[in-house]
Amino acid sequence: MDKELLLKARLPEGEHEIPGVGTVRFRALTRGEALEIVGKEMPVAEMERRLLSAALVDPKLTEDDVKAWQDAAPAGELEPICEAVQKLSGLEEAAARGAYQRFRG
Repeated sequence: MDKELLLKARLPEGEHEIPGVGTVRFRALTRGEALEIVGKEMPVAEMERRLLSAALVDPKLTEDDVKAWQDAAPAGELEPICEAVQKLSGLEEAAARGAYQRFRG
C-alpha cells in the first residue's frame, strides 16, 4: 500500500445553482470535519454554519459569512446544499439516525 496515496486528500466536489445568484461549489467533508459536526448537540443553524463554512470551495465562507447568508436568504435556499454536502460526504445514513434519535416518541 502506498502511504502517501492513502494520506492524500481525495474529496469529491459538487455544484449547486442558486437561481438569480449563481453557482456555489462545495466538497465532501473530511472525516475529522464530520466528527466535529455529526451527532453533536447544537442548534440546526449552528450545524449549518459549521458544515457550509467547512465544505464551500467557491465562494469560501467563514461561519460569520454563512450566518449573514442565513439572514439574507429565503428559508429553503441553504438546505439543498447542506443535503448535497452530506450525501457527497457519505453522511446521509448518519444524519437519518440522528434525526430518528432526536424525534422518536
